[in-house]
Amino acid sequence: MSDNPEQPYGKPDDQQPYGQQDPYGQQQQGQQYGQQGQQQYGQQQQYGQQGQYGQQPQGYGQGVQTGPNGEPPLWAPWYGISFPNAVKRFFKKYVRFDGRASRSEFWWWSLASFIVVAVLYALLGIGGAMSDLRTDPTTGTTTGSFSALYWIATVLLVVFGLAVVIPNLAITWRRLHDANLAGPFYFLGFIPIVGGIIVLVLTVLPSKPEGQRFDRPERG
Repeated sequence: MSDNPEQPYGKPDDQQPYGQQDPYGQQQQGQQYGQQGQQQYGQQQQYGQQGQYGQQPQGYGQGVQTGPNGEPPLWAPWYGISFPNAVKRFFKKYVRFDGRASRSEFWWWSLASFIVVAVLYALLGIGGAMSDLRTDPTTGTTTGSFSALYWIATVLLVVFGLAVVIPNLAITWRRLHDANLAGPFYFLGFIPIVGGIIVLVLTVLPSKPEGQRFDRPERG
């Protein structure tokens, strides 16, 4: 049988009954009523069309219409983003819970955050080792003071933690959207013992085109 939808039942035109090319003398082009590969009301086929607001289909790593520098608009996910751009985009979308975040956006930022925290904890440990602390073996009382490096590292850890707590929630929310999951799935992480593992698994799920329902292009 032929795969050509213009030839019903797999017969070429010259083999149709009664010697007619098409019933009623009409050529069958695409779908019924003379539409060429278009859906009802003149729309292009689903997933093959240009998405709403002029973007290209975004499923499975496909990008959207980009600007002159190749960067997608902030409301859209950026598939295949680089490490530096992922860090900059994290702060640009500081408290945005709408839209989606690609896996590369999410995990590049996770790596950057881990590096910062690891460095600060290393400085904290070095500062603690440099501190002038003495413990009385008899009373167990500790005297002396921590070094300046210890206090600097402590303050930086607190400031960094407070600065990223909301955007960390926001990027996880958007990553869930990209997997076509509602943002509140994030709160599964509060389940004792297994919650963190559940959320971790959800954040590694692949992108799904249905996640476009969470986009808000009007916000820019």
